[in-house]
Amino acid sequence: MNATSAHAETDANLCARLSAHVRDVPDFPRAGVLFKDITPLLANAQAFRDCVDALAAPWLGAGIHAVCGIEARGFIFGAALAHALGAGFVPLRKGGKLPAATRGADFQLEYGQARLEVHADAMAPGARALIVDDVLATGGTLLAAFELVQSLGVQVAGASVVVELDFLHGRARWPTGMPLHSLLRY
Repeated sequence: MNATSAHAETDANLCARLSAHVRDVPDFPRAGVLFKDITPLLANAQAFRDCVDALAAPWLGAGIHAVCGIEARGFIFGAALAHALGAGFVPLRKGGKLPAATRGADFQLEYGQARLEVHADAMAPGARALIVDDVLATGGTLLAAFELVQSLGVQVAGASVVVELDFLHGRARWPTGMPLHSLLRY
């Protein structure tokens, strides 16, 4: 077995172990939706540690200055990932939640419209940022985060998500050529 196939096997084993901690919840938040619940993964210390380590791996040595976590579950992974990368953490919040001057981006969700905001002085122009969220579904939230972070004059290095729902084709909305790392794909 060569090093490449050993690495792939390790990745497959890790994904299987992490997937064992993702619970399917039918008909949530509405009938016909199969919700991927990551709270069991968060509750298991080893699984959470392995998840954060795997999210960090592609970005080690990439010169990340800030990790931008999308409210709310992106805060959990983003803060842990910032720690692992030796970077700062910048929250991308729902509209009206930040106390100082902000920049914002409006976007469409599967079930309506939403807004993300960031403090206007959260990062210095030219800084390198990584965007983090728990799930990539239709891609609207992640794209809005990308555009919002770029509006500050910050270089987006890429994005990482724990779960990607392939059947919703959210990756197609992500800028071509921009790195997008997902751990678990359904």
